[in-house]
Amino acid sequence: YSGLFETIKTPFYDVKNELIGVLGIARDITKRRENEVKIEKLEYFDTLTDLPNKTLLRMRVEHDISIAKRKNEKLAILFLDFDHFKHVNDTLGHSVGDELLIEVSKRLKTLLRQEDTLSRQGGDEFVIVLPGIKSDGAAHVAKKLLQAVEQPIKLQEHELVITASIGIAMYPADGEDMDTLFKCADAAMYLAKQHGRNNHRFFTAEIQSRSSRVLLLENGLRYAHLRGELSLHYQPQISLLDGSIVGVEALLRWNHPELGNISPSEFIPIAEESGQILLIGEWVLRSAAGRMKQWMDMGFKPMIVAVNLSAVQFHHEHLSALVQTILDEVKLPPWYLELELTESVAAQNPERAIETMNRLHEKGIRLAIDDFGTGYSSLSYLKRFHVYRLKIDQSFIRDINEDADDRAIVATIIALAKSLGLKTIAEGVETKEQLDFLISQGCDEVQGYYFSKPLSVDDFEKKMRNH
Repeated sequence: YSGLFETIKTPFYDVKNELIGVLGIARDITKRRENEVKIEKLEYFDTLTDLPNKTLLRMRVEHDISIAKRKNEKLAILFLDFDHFKHVNDTLGHSVGDELLIEVSKRLKTLLRQEDTLSRQGGDEFVIVLPGIKSDGAAHVAKKLLQAVEQPIKLQEHELVITASIGIAMYPADGEDMDTLFKCADAAMYLAKQHGRNNHRFFTAEIQSRSSRVLLLENGLRYAHLRGELSLHYQPQISLLDGSIVGVEALLRWNHPELGNISPSEFIPIAEESGQILLIGEWVLRSAAGRMKQWMDMGFKPMIVAVNLSAVQFHHEHLSALVQTILDEVKLPPWYLELELTESVAAQNPERAIETMNRLHEKGIRLAIDDFGTGYSSLSYLKRFHVYRLKIDQSFIRDINEDADDRAIVATIIALAKSLGLKTIAEGVETKEQLDFLISQGCDEVQGYYFSKPLSVDDFEKKMRNH
């Protein structure tokens, strides 16, 4: 038996005061010591990942800052937050979400030095402390961490792909105490999410003013659709067979009463982070479907209206029911609605994505993969996705005349689509040279400023009457 014992020993003496014996009482304290260790662990370590918690993190950061100050060294604080982690919990359950956190935390830990600290702050937020490191070194570590996070993970019967955003604050440039550095890293992390996620950002003075702007936009978004500040513009989609308009993409616009026109790339991430994207997304779907039905009733040629879906919308359990309800309300046949989702959204949980696509496909709704070529879709999954067409990202179209790699990628995507029986549409077409190349490769449809910018309802109706 290798347990722990607590003993009390009492000596016995004779009349001559000589030791004649010892009375000992021993008590097994193994369980008590185990409980003490558990309590100590609960105080300083996260119960799920066994990483340092907030209490231990504070102690280590204060210690590292004091050393950095004494040695006149730099120190980096990294805030890491998973992108769309809530969707994993909502769609697959918290047990899968917990397994994901455990697995990713193990990956992150292997990339750090012994003197570094990786701490879980709760939820899907992690803090990494890098003592004695400069900004270029911190950036290198951030890139390695992001690459580790985005590697596919197999959990139970699911294969998941998740990404993260990282904000970085440097001691002493951004702050000389822990609380200030944490605020700076958190603000930088939020900026990374605004810039497409799956990237890192350093704190800058501009971020401070940006944080105030984000708060203003977040509050304004709550009532934007009720105040009539949101609108949809429609960009024509052109058939390369006969040059006719065969569809439109509905693009959201926000005219803020104080700040003017706000770019979707700025306010959509805010809507996603604040939980308002579902309400706004429903408004977009209803408005776009309703407008197409109105145009058909006005005698315009029936055509497809394409609507972008955010990750939050696509992974919502009631998506197919909501879409069906909207189509029934506005009386638009389902084959005139196309829902666009990016590769990365579908790849977050391919099996679940296939289930959702099947439900939408069964209702007659068309699906498209947006920004194709920039994400993670494998050919095996693409063959199982019930999609109607692939949308070639404009980043491949932009330099197609000068960049041989872009030409090869576009040609490959078009050939791949044809082999799978899918249509292709290229976005961002701005020149005749780009158009000629796409025609030569057999692309089906295009959209871009070469034909038309996104148009207001009135301008689109004028174009249709003259087309």
